[in-house]
Amino acid sequence: MDNIETDKNNSSEPTKAQLEILQVLWKHGPSNVRLVNNQLNKQKQAVTYTSTLKLMQIMYEKGMLHRDEKNMTHIYSAALEEQKTKKAVLDKFIDSMYEGSVKNLMMELLGNEKTSKKEWATIKELLNKL
Repeated sequence: MDNIETDKNNSSEPTKAQLEILQVLWKHGPSNVRLVNNQLNKQKQAVTYTSTLKLMQIMYEKGMLHRDEKNMTHIYSAALEEQKTKKAVLDKFIDSMYEGSVKNLMMELLGNEKTSKKEWATIKELLNKL
């Protein structure tokens, strides 16, 4: 989140830091900067309040967030739809890392040694339903 200048220049899709903020807002709903910052600090290394505030202000200016200014403490909410945003990010990832091949992505995921037996069972169940 420390590279805020980069975030200003790329308004087409959320950066990693912006996605982290969106994830908090999608999970917790409309929130003030303090709550978002606290949640970010639970997830990773320390992020300063001012960095979170500045990035959320930039996201608001870009139209990624809504801001309720009725109270002294501004309340932010996600302006981007969770599923649409995740799909766009995933599509870009598949295009850039797997040459657009969902099959190649799935083969990589299925070869992951961290997959538990319970997860394998769920995957098999989902595949059978298809």
